Amino acid sequence: MSPYVRTVKTGSGARAVQIVHSSRRGSRDIEHIGSAHSDAEVALLKAAARQRLARGQGVLDLGLDVTATAEAGGPLPITASRMGHLVDSLTTGFTALGLDAATGEDEVFWQLTLARIIEPTSKLDSTRVLDEAGIPGLSYPTLKRRLPRYAKPEWRQALSAACARHAGLGPASLVLYDVSTLYFETDAGDGFREPGFSKERRLEPQITIGLLTDDTGFPLAVEAFQGNKAETATMLPVIRSFMTAHRLHDVTVVADAGMVSAANQRAIEAEGLSFILGAKVPDVPYVVAQWRADNPGRDMPDGLILTQPWPAGLTDSRRDQVIYYQYRHDRARRTQRGIDEQIAKAERAVAGQTPVKRNRFVKLTGATKTVNRTLEAKARGLAGIKGYVTDLTGVDAQFVISAYHRLFQIEKSFRMSKSDLQARPIFHRKRESIEAHLAVVFAALATSRWIEHETGWSIKRFVKTARRYRTIEINAGGHTITAADPLPDDLADALEAIKTAGSAH
Repeated sequence: MSPYVRTVKTGSGARAVQIVHSSRRGSRDIEHIGSAHSDAEVALLKAAARQRLARGQGVLDLGLDVTATAEAGGPLPITASRMGHLVDSLTTGFTALGLDAATGEDEVFWQLTLARIIEPTSKLDSTRVLDEAGIPGLSYPTLKRRLPRYAKPEWRQALSAACARHAGLGPASLVLYDVSTLYFETDAGDGFREPGFSKERRLEPQITIGLLTDDTGFPLAVEAFQGNKAETATMLPVIRSFMTAHRLHDVTVVADAGMVSAANQRAIEAEGLSFILGAKVPDVPYVVAQWRADNPGRDMPDGLILTQPWPAGLTDSRRDQVIYYQYRHDRARRTQRGIDEQIAKAERAVAGQTPVKRNRFVKLTGATKTVNRTLEAKARGLAGIKGYVTDLTGVDAQFVISAYHRLFQIEKSFRMSKSDLQARPIFHRKRESIEAHLAVVFAALATSRWIEHETGWSIKRFVKTARRYRTIEINAGGHTITAADPLPDDLADALEAIKTAGSAH
């Protein structure tokens, strides 16, 4: 007698699946596979039993129906595979931020946002990313038809409004502002993509991107400006537009010294805004020189903060200000090392051992080259000193310095949008396509920062880890059964944190 699979009822009302290997004179050799309470569970146990019976027996590929092969003990067919944990988590973040409501539950925009986070790639290749993630339905013609909608200012304003509500901005909230440039692989400008100032001395046409965030680096607004527009001229339009849209009467602008010209600072004050800015320190400040005079031969202690009030004069069209100067040992060490390297290069250039290149410590007087020791002494005297200027009253130096140092958050957001999220739309030719691309990147950045905040993980680590654990659907005996790999404890905790935070909204 050949072994066979049977189902019997148990005393608890469940159904047991067993393999009967032999039956002689009333004695049976039975192997118990398991018990189940539903038809799907019974079907899965039967499939497992058939596979056990067929163990060691090869199955010929004769073009047979896959279901019939499974019934004969072959592999069970997978009917669907999905990055369930990753997709569901990103969708939770997208929804918790209100981006689904802001976009009218536009499915294509949601899919583009997810694809941008999972694997930054071209719009055309996004369909492949979505297919691999188990999200069907996005076609390239549909995508092209929708892009003009995403390029409209009202679309970005709706995204910005959702993010502002999530950030919970109030009177005098801190907002961080910074800019970056995106370059394009084209030879000629078109009125929007234009050659402009480049720290890298690049000549390609570019655009300037202004990003406004809260004090945690969570994005609030993004705007694109033509490439030949000065970076310092972008700040006020972005902040003014944001405040008008969200009925904010006052915010405190935090920005780097390089972002704020004297005219920009006057414009900020004219708008009635408060500010915390990096102060340019071209010469040794009076309070620093006075401290050194009062403490001859003594090194400045690490973390020393010196305060220099700067009251407005009778004819000044500005408010009273305060400048705080802080000395940090690590900052001084790094600066001194850089000066040592530049002086060594300058000495080699003066000695004729190397050609004269850009070096501020090489002084040229006609054909005579010398090392500018006066400038060297001045630079060493400023090593380690950083200035911070504000017009806020009722706050201390630590608040001002801490607020300024939060600029690393916006720098992190720019790194995410330019590397992790690959924000560079270098192959886009029309302004409409560029604006639509930035809207997708903005939504992806907001969702990513939400995930990071709720899990404590970087978005890169979260995506890399979560995408490995897929949920699959298996057909067993006409029943669809969902299966998944067991999750590691740290990922399970992160997913639970996302689920909890999502349910709170």
